[in-house]
Amino acid sequence: MRLIFIGPPGVGKGTQAKQICDQFGILHLSTGDILREEISQNSLIGQAAKRFIDKGELVPDKLLLDMMSIRLNQKDCKNGYCLDGFPRTIPQAEGLELILQNLQQSIDAVISIDADEKELIQRLVLRGQNSGRTDDTSDVVKQRLDVYRKQTAPLIEFYSKRNLLHSIDGLGEISEITQRILNSLS
Repeated sequence: MRLIFIGPPGVGKGTQAKQICDQFGILHLSTGDILREEISQNSLIGQAAKRFIDKGELVPDKLLLDMMSIRLNQKDCKNGYCLDGFPRTIPQAEGLELILQNLQQSIDAVISIDADEKELIQRLVLRGQNSGRTDDTSDVVKQRLDVYRKQTAPLIEFYSKRNLLHSIDGLGEISEITQRILNSLS
């Protein structure tokens, strides 16, 4: 099974993606984790990505598409995966379609999780205080939500037109949300 998880920052995409990956025995691919690893290693990709992330902006499409093309071609992706945090723009989604075409693969479903914006801001600021993440301050969170609305939310229509979209309410207990996702996939 090949899945994509989309939704605004703080909605719980990562948490839910991990739950669903465990359920189906597929690989969890978080572009955020991949980028944070690049940043911690102070690689050229990491240095470039950090400049964008710290301002609440998205990492450029070409950088992410190149990174994901290499990653999706690795052997551990053959049995399925969940993309968490990618694609985030229409050009990324179109680029992903080309990558998958070349790999003779297709996406089975796109899970769109949503929640109230005030709740999301509270969650992210608290996460920032607890984890020390530099991109979880109130101002940066508001900027990231604005970027999401402008650049990522159009993916909902993009994948809806392809009959792949499953819309999920992201409020409630983790187990309740996981069950909503599983129900939508059955």
